[in-house]
Formats: sequence, structure tokens, C-alpha cells
Amino acid sequence: MEKQEADSLPTIVGPTGPKTKLSNGKTVTNLASYNFYNFNANEQVKEKAIQTLQTYGVGPCGPPQFYGTQDVHMKTETDIATYLGTQSCIVYAQAFSTVSSVIPAFCKRGDIIIADKMVNFSIRKGLEASRSNIIWYNHNDMEDLERQMQKVVQQQAKKKLTRRFVVAEGLYELTGDSVNLPKLVELKSKYKFRICLDETWSFGVLGRTGRGLTEAQNVDASQIDMITGSLAGPLCAGGGFCCANKDVVDHQRINAASYTFSAALPAMLAVTASETLNMLQSNPELLTHLRDNIKAMRAQLDPRSDWVICTSVPENPIMIIVLKPEVVQARGLTPEDQERILQDCVEETLNNGVMITKLKSLPARQSASAPHDGTWYIQPALKVCVTSGLSKKEIEKAGVTIRHAITKVMTRKTNRQSSVNP
Repeated sequence: MEKQEADSLPTIVGPTGPKTKLSNGKTVTNLASYNFYNFNANEQVKEKAIQTLQTYGVGPCGPPQFYGTQDVHMKTETDIATYLGTQSCIVYAQAFSTVSSVIPAFCKRGDIIIADKMVNFSIRKGLEASRSNIIWYNHNDMEDLERQMQKVVQQQAKKKLTRRFVVAEGLYELTGDSVNLPKLVELKSKYKFRICLDETWSFGVLGRTGRGLTEAQNVDASQIDMITGSLAGPLCAGGGFCCANKDVVDHQRINAASYTFSAALPAMLAVTASETLNMLQSNPELLTHLRDNIKAMRAQLDPRSDWVICTSVPENPIMIIVLKPEVVQARGLTPEDQERILQDCVEETLNNGVMITKLKSLPARQSASAPHDGTWYIQPALKVCVTSGLSKKEIEKAGVTIRHAITKVMTRKTNRQSSVNP
């Protein structure tokens, strides 16, 4: 299955944009990129990046704090902290290793972490690295979270006080929905936990000015102990960040592995992040246009399809599309069957001029950071990434193409089953 997918992967020639040229000479509509605001094609961003490259070179070639920190890094950290409304910020060189390094910087053996069952792979690696006692709660179930918190408090009543954390995502990478942040803050205060909120997919996307889940759900960012996020997606730059109070940030500068032992973020990417942040703040129409396009795409896919549903919240530009439960049940589809069907949908859509992708899933397996039964499983899904770089009509046309491709694949499968089982 993996070899089949690898062989069918399209190869892009030239820059990535809303319209992308492939190695076979075909130009397709690109809905497989996190280029939500089309910053890749923005001349102001390009010019700023080129100027920085000419001034600072390709990279600092050294870790931060030693000889890799440059003035542009400090400016980017200040810009992000000001944007989110937190005391301080630290910028990491890689987005993936940010949260997986932040968690073990604070959580050690014997500490307790309660985490949502559907947190992403990067968070899971951080949980494993921390060697803490991991407790899982049902996805986005605040009642189950409170039950787990109550158990921890009761068990720790007569023991030595341990550090206790809750880990959740702003927008869940694997399902597309969002956490109930006001309730999470309420439970944190009630049971004396700390919150680590990963805003990799919500930062720059949710809220009136793109500040993320705190703005979207009207929560003061200072109430969240640690906010991690990515600069590599919507901001078209690279690296990641963690926003918190000054003491929490300073602790990471000498205790976070991927910060201390990695070369600092290239200056060009730091400047790009600051530039695109400024553009989001000064051009609110960017978010308005993107959300209009998301509505247009959802109108073509979610309510009109007999086969699939979208699990993402309405403001999420990454639409997670899964087969309807009744379809899976009626056909007795295994996860492997679903993977094959969705891969056929990806290929059929590409044949018709629209490039989408599939959620990268992992087979159910034993894991130290797995749910209670020792296994964890990701629902097979399509990913449709909406961009403001296309007009509403282009988005609607692409949505029709995707819907028809899914219908064609599913109808073909039905006909095959009918011929096999007359």
C-alpha cells in the first residue's frame, strides 16, 4: 500500500502556489498545501526574504544562546509575544520538534500528564520523551477530562505533590475540530493543573485577526501556561515557537533539547514570520476571503455528498474528509479498505486537475504513549487545504471536481461488489 502511494505521488516543478505545475507538464489546482493566504506569491514577502538572505546569509550555523542568536530572532520573538499578548516567546528552528521538546523540558519521570487521545504525532513523541505518567481522556470530552483530573487529585491527596499537566491542541490535526478552551481553563484552575496548548494549526487561522484559539474563544492568553505553534504553515516561514511567561521561556533556553542542540532558525525565515504576521494584522480581508472560500468548499462537499462528511470546524482551512460511518458499516470496510478507497479518490481528483492529499495515518500499534488499551488508531481521511489565492468560483469548481471524483470511485466500488456478489 505504501509503495503504491509513493509511486503515484505527483512531482511539483517550480514554486508551490494555488496553481501548480507538475513534472508531467500538467498545471493543476493545488489544494494540498498549507499556503492558506498565498504568501508564497507575495512580492513584499519575497523582497524582504531576499534582502535578509543577502544581509545575513543562509543560516547562523550554530545553536541559539551560544553563537546562533541574531537580532532578527529576538525581534520575531517580541513580535509573536506581542501578537498573542503573552509576556515572552522563544523561537525554535523546527516546527515538529517544538512541542516534542517543550513537553519534556518541564515534565519528568513521575509527573502526570493528561492528554487528549487524538493529539498529533509530534505531541506523542514529546510525551514519550518526558517519561511522565500519561493518562488519556476521550477526544474533546470535557466530562471525561474532569473525571480523570478528579482521580489524579484523589490519588495524590496523601502523596508528595507532583507536577500535573493537561495537553491539548487548538485545532486537532487528525480530526479538524477544536478544543473547548474556556472549559479547559476552568478545569485547570479547579484542579490545579498546568495547560500546554499546541496551536500549530490554529495560530494564524482562528480568531478575528488570526491570533488563534485564545482570540476565537475569548480567552486571555496569559491564562494558558504554554502555547506552542508553528511558523511553517500559514505564515509561510519555518520553525516553531512557545509563548508563556518569562520564567517559563527562560527555562527552555537551557533545558529544551531541540533549542539547545539545533542550529538557530535561518534569519530569512525569522524575518518572513515577522513580515507575514504584520500582514495578517494590517490586512483583515485576508482572513475574510479565506473564510468565504472555506464556506464555498464546504457547501460543495459536506452537505451534498452521499459518501463523506467533514469533521473540521467551519473556520478550519484544512478540511478533514472521512467516509460516513453508515457507508463504512454497510460495506464492512476495514481501515485498509478505507485507505485504498481514499487513495483512489486522490488519484481520480488529480486526473481531473485538482490536487488534494490524504491524511498520513499510522497502523494501530503498541505504543508507550497510546490510549488505555495500548494501541492508537487514526481515522483514514482526505485533506483538502483551502486557500485565499483562488477565487470563489475556482474553489466551487474544485469542490465539484472533488465531490464527483469521490462519487465515481465509490460507484465503481459498488459496481465491482455487485458483479462479484450477484
